Amino acid sequence: MNKFNFKKISKVWIAVGVIVIIAVACIVFSGDKDTEQISFTQETVSKQTLQNSVTATGTIEPVTSVTVGTQVSGIIDKIYVDYNSVVKKGQVIAELDKSNLISQLNSAKASENQSRANLESARSDLNYQAANFRRYQTLYHKGLVSADDFENARLSYQKARETVNANEDLLASAAEEVKRSQTNLGYATITSPIDGVVLSKSVEEGQTVAASYSTPELFTIAQDLTNMQVVADVDEADIGDVKVGERVTFTVDAYPDDTFEGTVKQVRQEATTTNNVVTYEVVISAPNADLKLKPGLTANVTIYTSEKPNVLCVSTKALRFTPTKETVGKDKKIVDCKGKNKVWTLSGNTLTAHAVNIGTSDGIHTQILSGIKPGTRIITAIAVKTDDDSDDSDSQGGLFGPPGKKKNGKNSNSSK
Repeated sequence: MNKFNFKKISKVWIAVGVIVIIAVACIVFSGDKDTEQISFTQETVSKQTLQNSVTATGTIEPVTSVTVGTQVSGIIDKIYVDYNSVVKKGQVIAELDKSNLISQLNSAKASENQSRANLESARSDLNYQAANFRRYQTLYHKGLVSADDFENARLSYQKARETVNANEDLLASAAEEVKRSQTNLGYATITSPIDGVVLSKSVEEGQTVAASYSTPELFTIAQDLTNMQVVADVDEADIGDVKVGERVTFTVDAYPDDTFEGTVKQVRQEATTTNNVVTYEVVISAPNADLKLKPGLTANVTIYTSEKPNVLCVSTKALRFTPTKETVGKDKKIVDCKGKNKVWTLSGNTLTAHAVNIGTSDGIHTQILSGIKPGTRIITAIAVKTDDDSDDSDSQGGLFGPPGKKKNGKNSNSSK
């Protein structure tokens, strides 16, 4: 039994010895641990331009475009224009076959002439019946004719007068039919309603168009291609910042190296919902003197909802920097102050806080209203470097800044 206990105790001491050896080795080797060096990224408080913007996509469209159709049915007899043809207001661009329309006009005129002849005959009969009635009236008062004869004469006069009124209505109706036929005949000659350029042509000569239920679309004419517009779809989350008159820049895939400019002309109130996404149409002017912009191009739009040029700014991350003894080292002195927003400066081993009043921000820079002077060097972040870091190695960023590349023991992102 004693022999068994001795072996058990020996194993325990061996385990303790191994642990002691490992601990001593850790202490010895930890003596070579590299010393950490704290560096600060700084920038100069300066004046810049703050911009907030909204992005969207849209389509290039003519400011004014007209779809030309026809109000009568028939066969396209002649077409005088083609795609990209320049046309003037009132210029004949197509004609329908007029044979049936001319026939309808002639029939309407014949009906009008017949109605006019009927009216003249009715008026002649009215004159006779009026004279006969007056004659019977005189004789009746003298007792020379019976009351029955007098009443027959009066009824014949009233009937003749009603016949004249009916024929006058028929003549007026026939005249309107003539005007309608003349108008339809005029519709067979299709003219351009505006000065412009033909964008599309939907028919060819010999094609039949039917205007029974809807007006057939024959041509689309754009008024002025030197003055285009962009109709952009802006998300509901951004539409509140978009106002008429704001500056806009946009690009198109056809000219990737060119940036075009315009202004917001209209913010439409009607919403469009597609796949549960609500957007609003914003109309943007797009001057096109060189005719580069073509109808239908997709535009990538940036609307500058606010612009403040030449305002005092600092990096937004500088306002988030807050030093502590754990992050900057015990050899640094921290002088804090009261204030909702602060920036920090470094003088020797002292970090000093400055309370500032801030204005607008674009996410990267924030406007400074008061509290710090232009040209002041402020801290934006800290970085940690160890002795074994090579000159070209990437240092590990501190708690308040991203990793930055070190050169000659300094953070390459630091301002000089």
